[in-house]
Amino acid sequence: MAVRRGIIRVVENLTPASLSRCKQRGLHTSHSGAVLIDGLTRAKEIQKLLKREVFSLQEQGYLSPQLVTVLVGNNNASHIYVRNKMIAAAEVGISANLIHLKSSVPETELIDLIKSLNADSNVHAILVQLPLPNHMSKLAICNIIDPLKDVDGFSFSNLGNFFLGLDTLWPCTALAVCDLIRSTGIDTKGKSAVVCGRSKHVGLPIALALQSPEMDATTSICHRFTSHQQLCDLTRKADILVSATGVPKLITSDMVKPGACVIDVGITRVQGTKATLVGDVDFKEVKNIAGYLTPVPGGVGPMTVAMLMKNTVRAARYQVGLDK
Repeated sequence: MAVRRGIIRVVENLTPASLSRCKQRGLHTSHSGAVLIDGLTRAKEIQKLLKREVFSLQEQGYLSPQLVTVLVGNNNASHIYVRNKMIAAAEVGISANLIHLKSSVPETELIDLIKSLNADSNVHAILVQLPLPNHMSKLAICNIIDPLKDVDGFSFSNLGNFFLGLDTLWPCTALAVCDLIRSTGIDTKGKSAVVCGRSKHVGLPIALALQSPEMDATTSICHRFTSHQQLCDLTRKADILVSATGVPKLITSDMVKPGACVIDVGITRVQGTKATLVGDVDFKEVKNIAGYLTPVPGGVGPMTVAMLMKNTVRAARYQVGLDK
């Protein structure tokens, strides 16, 4: 391996031993030299550990953690996301239940449902799948969830504690991004990090997580009012580049610092001769420049689900008095 400005970059003459170490950490070399961060492999590792933790809870006489997901309407993408979460929960040993409501349901009825789930001691985790129908307030609904059961980390209380650096349930995508970066073994302290996108549930939490004491990166945020020239100036200097905009192929090879760790959070279904999923990063180009790179699909997505499972187990442990 060769080291360039503090970022590990894999070159073609990797030894069998170093290749083995990469694969054990969910990292795979591409033919061009970038190391692909395999979110599927890393997610399976986390779920295996969580399965043991759930079994330990059962051995101690506690109920399996119970996650209730509320889905409103018939958004196709939401159905896929919920199905993936249900599958992951079953693999870990979490008891997962789905409540599916019509899109026309009054907001007051959804609020009453959440309040009843808050009061149910057998329910450890509540997730309201977004987006919601237009007649509902996303902020109001997310904030109704008991913070101790808010495994998405979107309630005002959990977001506030997260922003203040207090112990809380973090937003799952921010957890996933930090874990994937740490899995590479790079030192993030003081490194230049750029986050493209500032949504309240994804981009902004990621930026705050990167500058938290756990990561200590020097973080900049780009958004829709950042000029293209400003964007390029910042990304070309970034040791860590995270894009969460939902703009296909926004990040091209000329915008990436050689050897950088590039995390692609965006995922968009593009219609062509057949529908394909693409990220914010031009994968074919950037893999020739980046030191580390997440694929789409198979990168941040499965890790976000794994972190949801981790938050669910953590919420259950707290509610039965095992954690404080």
